[in-house]
Amino acid sequence: MRIGRWDRARRPSAGRVLAVLSAVPPLALAGWLLAGLPLLWLGWFRPLAVLPLGLLCAALLCRYGLRRLPATVEATAWQTGGVVAVALASGVFNGLLGSEQLIVRRDPGTYAQYAVWLAGNGALPIPYGEAAFGGPDPALRFDSVGFYDFGGAVVPQFMPGPPMIQAVGHWLGGLSGLLLVPAVLGALAVLVLAGVVARLAGARWAPLAALTFAICLPILYTSRATFSETPSLILLFGGMTLLYDARAAFRPGAPPPASAGRPAGRFRPPLPARPGGAVTRAALAGLVFGLAVLVRIDGLRDVLPVLACAGLLVALARVGGRDEGRLGVPLLCGLAVGAGLGLTAAFTLSRPYLDYLSGSLGPLLAVGGAVVVLTLAAAALAPRLAPLARRAAGARWPPVAAAGLVVLVMAAFAARPWLQTVTRRPVTADDLLTHGFIERTQRSNGLSAAGDRLYYEDSLYWVIWYLGVPAVVLATLGAALLARDLVRGRRFDGLLPLAVVGWTTVATLYLPSITPDQPWASRRFVPVVIPGLILLAAWGARRLLGGVRALGYGRPVRAGLLAACTLLFLVPVAVTSGGTAFTPVERGERAAVEALCAAFPPRSSALVVERVTGDRLTQVVRGTCGVPTARVVVRDHADTPAPADVDRLIGRVRAAGRVPVLLAVRPEQLTRYGTPIQVMRLRTRQDERSLVDPPDGTWSLSIDAWLAVPPVPPVPPVPPAPSAPETP
Repeated sequence: MRIGRWDRARRPSAGRVLAVLSAVPPLALAGWLLAGLPLLWLGWFRPLAVLPLGLLCAALLCRYGLRRLPATVEATAWQTGGVVAVALASGVFNGLLGSEQLIVRRDPGTYAQYAVWLAGNGALPIPYGEAAFGGPDPALRFDSVGFYDFGGAVVPQFMPGPPMIQAVGHWLGGLSGLLLVPAVLGALAVLVLAGVVARLAGARWAPLAALTFAICLPILYTSRATFSETPSLILLFGGMTLLYDARAAFRPGAPPPASAGRPAGRFRPPLPARPGGAVTRAALAGLVFGLAVLVRIDGLRDVLPVLACAGLLVALARVGGRDEGRLGVPLLCGLAVGAGLGLTAAFTLSRPYLDYLSGSLGPLLAVGGAVVVLTLAAAALAPRLAPLARRAAGARWPPVAAAGLVVLVMAAFAARPWLQTVTRRPVTADDLLTHGFIERTQRSNGLSAAGDRLYYEDSLYWVIWYLGVPAVVLATLGAALLARDLVRGRRFDGLLPLAVVGWTTVATLYLPSITPDQPWASRRFVPVVIPGLILLAAWGARRLLGGVRALGYGRPVRAGLLAACTLLFLVPVAVTSGGTAFTPVERGERAAVEALCAAFPPRSSALVVERVTGDRLTQVVRGTCGVPTARVVVRDHADTPAPADVDRLIGRVRAAGRVPVLLAVRPEQLTRYGTPIQVMRLRTRQDERSLVDPPDGTWSLSIDAWLAVPPVPPVPPVPPAPSAPETP
C-alpha cells in the first residue's frame, strides 16, 4: 500500500500531461529548424547530419522549456484524454484521406517538390545541369511554376522552413512518407491549440475547441497537403503557451486562472515560483515566435504584437509594478534571434520570392520599424506613462471604449460588402494571370466575367462559412470582455493572445492577399484567425456560463447552456465541412509520377516542348525522377517551340553522350520528333473553386503527358575506296 501511494504521488496529473503535450510540438519544431538551417546553408542537409543534430536540439529545447514547469493547467483525465483522442483521430483521418499533390499546379506541389529536392540533394540553389544538354543554349530555360531562374541557378519559391520539416517524411518513407507529414502536423496543431485554450479559458473547453478546430474545413484542407500554414500555427500558438507558462512562475500560492469550474478541493498545489526557469522559457517563447518567419514571410506581421508585448514587459520592469517584467528582455532577445534567422534565410535562400513580394513586403518592414521605434519609446518613457495608465484603468470609460471598439470593428467588417467592392486593375504580368484566372472561375461559377473583382469585402463571411455565426459572435463577445478586463488591469495573461489574434485577424480580413476562390483562400485563416477565434469563443462561452452562475441559476440551467454552446460550436462547422471532408482530392498523383519516372531510359536528358507540361512537370522530372530537365523556349505566345530549336538541342544532347527525351501534353506535339508514348493519364478530383458560396464538392481533374525518344539518325554509308588497277 505504501508503494501504491508513492506511485500515485509521483504520477503526473492530467493537467500537467496536457500542458506538456501542448508545449512539446513548438519546441521540437524550433529545435529541428535551428539545427537544419545552418546545415542547409552549408549544403549538408543530409539525414546523417540533420537527424542526430535536429533530434538533439529538439531534445535540449524540450528539456529547458519544460523543466520546473509550474502548474498552469488543471484538467481531469477525461478532458486530457478527449484532447488526445481528437488529435489522434485528426491525424488518422487526414492521413487516410490526404491528397497527393506532387505535380506543380499550386503551392502544395511547389512545397512538395521543394522538400523532395532537399531530401535528395541537401543543398540550394538547384543547378541548371547544362552539361547534360551540351552546354548553354539560348533556347534552353530551366525555371517553371514555383521555381525561379535567379543568379545562374533555379531557386524555389517560398521560405525554406516547411520543406525542411517535410523532408523528414521523405527520408522515412519516400513520397508516401512526405505526403503523411501534413496529417501529423495537423494533429500536433490540435494539441497546441487545446493547450492554449486550457490555459486561458479552462480545460473544460479544451476538448470542444480541439474538436471544432479539427473538423473545420480550412484545417482539414491544410492538414491534407503540403502547406506552410499548419507549422506556422504550431509555432505562433506554441509561443503563446510557453510565455503563459513563463508568467505563471511568478504566481505562487494561487491556482491557475484557467481552472475555473472545478471544485476547489480538487486542485493540486502549484509549484513554487522559479524565476530562473521562467526567464529561460520566455527566451524560448520569443525564439519560437521568431522562427515563424522562417516558415512564412507573413510571420513577420504576425509577431509584431509579440514585440510590443516584450516592450510592455520591459516597461513594467522599469516601473517596478510586476515581477514578470523580468521576462521582457529574454522574450525580446529570443524574438530577435528567431526572426533574424528567418529574415537571413529569406535573403539568402528565397531572394526572388522577396522580390516578387516587394510591393507588400516594403510596407510591412516599414510598419515593423515603426513598431520597434514605438516600443523603445514606450519602454523609455514608462515611468512617466505609468500614472496615465493607472488613471485610465481606474476610469469608467476606457474599459467600455475598448470593448466597444472590438464590437465596432467586427460590425464594420460585417457591413463591408454593402460599403465597398474591392477591385484591382492588372498592371503586371502576374496581375494579368490572376485577372484571367478569376474570369475563368467566374464563368465556371455561372457569374458574369469581371476579372478585376477580388471579393475581399466578403472576408468576414468567408470565416462565418467555416466557423458559423454563433462562434464568431461568441469570439467577439470574448474579445470585448477580455479587452475590457485588460484596460482595467486584469487578466494580463490574455494580453498577448488577444493582441496576436486581434491584430492578425483585422489585417487578414482587410487584405487577404490571395486569389479568392474557396477553399483555396481559406488557408489564409489557418495560422491565426480560425484558431484564434475558436480560442476567444471558448473564452466568451466561459464568461457567459460564469455570468449565468453569478445570476444564481442552478446546475440544470448551466448544463443546458453548456450543451447549447457545444451544439453551436460543432453543428455549423460540421455542416460546411461535410460537403468535402470525406472526398479526397488529387489522389493517384504519386502513382502517376512514379510511372512517369520509370519511363525514362538510362542517361536521359528531358526536354519539355510544351508550355503547360513545362509549368507542371519540369521540377517533378528534375527532382523526383532525378533526370536533368529543361524547357525549350516558346516564342510568340505559342504552345510549342520552334522545331529548329528542338532539333538543334536533340543533337547537342546526343553529342553530350546522353539520350534526349521529349515531353508534351498531346501526342501530335511530338510526332515530328519520334513515336509518342503516353506516360501519364491521371483522372482524379480537385478542389472546388467557389467565389460566392462555401465549397460543397470537388471538380474533375485530368493531366496527360506523352514522351518521345527521337530515333538516332542513320549513319550514311561510307563509299568504298576505289581499288587499284591490276598490273599486267
